[in-house]
Amino acid sequence: MTPPCLFTSAARNISSGITGFLRQGTLCSCAFTRRHMTTRRQTDHLERTASNYRQMSIFPARVSGISMESDSVRRLQLEVKGFTFKAGQWVDFFIPGLEKVGGFSMCSAPSLLQREGVIELAVKYTPHPPAHWVHTKCAVDSKVAVRVGGDFYYDPAPGDAPVDLLLVAGGVGINPLYSILLHAADLLRSSHTPGNRLPSPGHTHLLYSAKSTQELLFKSTIMEMCREFPGKISCSFNVTRQTEDIDQELQPYSRYGRISQEQLRPLVTERTLCYMCGPPPMVENASDMLVAAGLSDDRIRYEKWW
Repeated sequence: MTPPCLFTSAARNISSGITGFLRQGTLCSCAFTRRHMTTRRQTDHLERTASNYRQMSIFPARVSGISMESDSVRRLQLEVKGFTFKAGQWVDFFIPGLEKVGGFSMCSAPSLLQREGVIELAVKYTPHPPAHWVHTKCAVDSKVAVRVGGDFYYDPAPGDAPVDLLLVAGGVGINPLYSILLHAADLLRSSHTPGNRLPSPGHTHLLYSAKSTQELLFKSTIMEMCREFPGKISCSFNVTRQTEDIDQELQPYSRYGRISQEQLRPLVTERTLCYMCGPPPMVENASDMLVAAGLSDDRIRYEKWW
């Protein structure tokens, strides 16, 4: 299917209420208070995100690179022109020949798009048609289309008060938070550039939970950023089901067990702004612990994947 046909088909499917897909690492609508964190029935991505911001345009994209981020997560690099996004947002993912629309968070920074004209997605394998296609049929030079959306993002403007970022991730919920982390690092790098007016975060801490260290996506780059910006970027890895010893390189950053009140309490300051993404039970539990530690509801921003 050619891109114009793809766009026509996508528009027709959307207007007729295309039936369902469950976005892997898929996110529900962003909310800014934990009072709204009630678990709902599973719904179609387009229905679930109908109230979220979306660009009007759908952009053709070419798969320009593919790699395995883990045994079950495939990382795609997409070449796309005329497209913009904010760190933390997702894309509607249109695949020729598939009725179901995928939805995946960007795992790259806006600066990569500006420099190289590409975005990156990390997609975990599931039988769901869009994710299954990514793992079984997608190849370099495959043609797809994307449309950006989402109200969950970090995009400070000139004059904004500085914040301490706390990023809390569970499983493949790392994707939008990794994008935010990369953007925070870019802001730190540009903070001394003459004429730069964008505020950089005071301190950024990533708290990332997964079943095992093998399932910690992007861990090498995350640790590199911690070493590049000591005192400005830090991270903690929690592994919940690992029985073997943790690799020596990861030991300074890692611990066994779930995210705890003990870990969260010292990370809360009057300047803390928290973004979290992961399974609803983790998000709800971490949100409760943060509020108990003194962080107000309006300083907690989250998305849940189902």
